[in-house]
Amino acid sequence: MPVTRRITRAVVAATAAVAVAVGLLAVPASATPPNIPSYSTALSRLNSLTVAAESHQSSYNRNLFPHWITISGSCNTREEVLKRDGRNVVVNSSCYPTSGSWYSPFDGATWTDPADVDIDHMVPLAEAWRSGAWSWTTARRQTYANDLGGPELWAVTDNVNQAKGDKDPASWQPPLASFRCTYARAWIQAKWYYGLTVDSAEKSALSSMLATC
Repeated sequence: MPVTRRITRAVVAATAAVAVAVGLLAVPASATPPNIPSYSTALSRLNSLTVAAESHQSSYNRNLFPHWITISGSCNTREEVLKRDGRNVVVNSSCYPTSGSWYSPFDGATWTDPADVDIDHMVPLAEAWRSGAWSWTTARRQTYANDLGGPELWAVTDNVNQAKGDKDPASWQPPLASFRCTYARAWIQAKWYYGLTVDSAEKSALSSMLATC
């Protein structure tokens, strides 16, 4: 990334963080992925999940989760999320956004260049693999990786998503503390819906995050 752009992005992110700290930043209207459970439902679903150590890490390969697939016309899954979660999004004939803005709930930043936005898998593909997706068919992994029907896919600041990597909530949580309740509810929903396991540290972290709701 050019030095000028890195500096500009750092200033934007720092300004957003300061505004949040002093309570001056109004959260922009933005779409929210569907089917995020309530606190009570999330707690019940968390307690129903099987607790087990992660496994099969050495056999993980991102290509085992085919994405991004075509969803409609020329639009793939990434582009559908950008349209869904952005404001005033205009796309060209290839479905690439030519204008719009995207609010990242992970850190409270807003971007107008889609190149600054990643589509995050709430439960990362590698984490899903270690939690049971290693035994799935390729078709089911494709469904998971492109799931628009639940709270699995989020448009967020790219370097925040990269900092998250494949970490679970015991190792990484959104820098915007006020979002951690929603984050935990969405994470639990994805694990519950797909029958994935949680490890003990992960479950403890999720419980603590739910306590902020």
